[in-house]
Amino acid sequence: MLYQIISFLLEVAAGLLGGACLLRMYMQYQRIPFGNPVGRFVFALTDWLVLPLRRVLPPVGKVDTASIVAAYLVTLVQYAIVWLLILRGVSPAVVPVLAIFALLRLVISGLMGLVLVYAILSWVRADSPIVDVIDRLCAPLLRPFRKLIPLVGGIDLSPLVLLVLLQIASFVLQEVQRSVVRIS
Repeated sequence: MLYQIISFLLEVAAGLLGGACLLRMYMQYQRIPFGNPVGRFVFALTDWLVLPLRRVLPPVGKVDTASIVAAYLVTLVQYAIVWLLILRGVSPAVVPVLAIFALLRLVISGLMGLVLVYAILSWVRADSPIVDVIDRLCAPLLRPFRKLIPLVGGIDLSPLVLLVLLQIASFVLQEVQRSVVRIS
């Protein structure tokens, strides 16, 4: 039970910090200003890790590689600790592979969370600077679906379709991880 608690706490901490790093990269990619509450939170949480990496990892086009590497390092540390505590019988060579899968799961779950928040905020039409940020983050993801799916009774079903596809991607990723780890 103690291992489950430690693993859960590591998952929460890595999810928060790694997710913030990925959100930082995505906000920069979408050119969303960081002067809003979301941007200030992301900067406060990630500057200590991303800024030193940025000195050695230049961006590639619009992609902030330092933020992506920071998110990967967070998941790598998470799985290294889990390996030290729980998975000692498993080869340590599996840890970087597990960290890559954890990062991909973090991307999928982060996108799902973003779309869910967007959908909820679209129902209540809250007047907050966060609403604009969420809208600008979700708009590029939903645009292809909105072109294909008409409004149904005035309701936009594109977030639902995107959520279903992200959940399917999560299932596929889980199966790929199982097969890769089995081979290792």
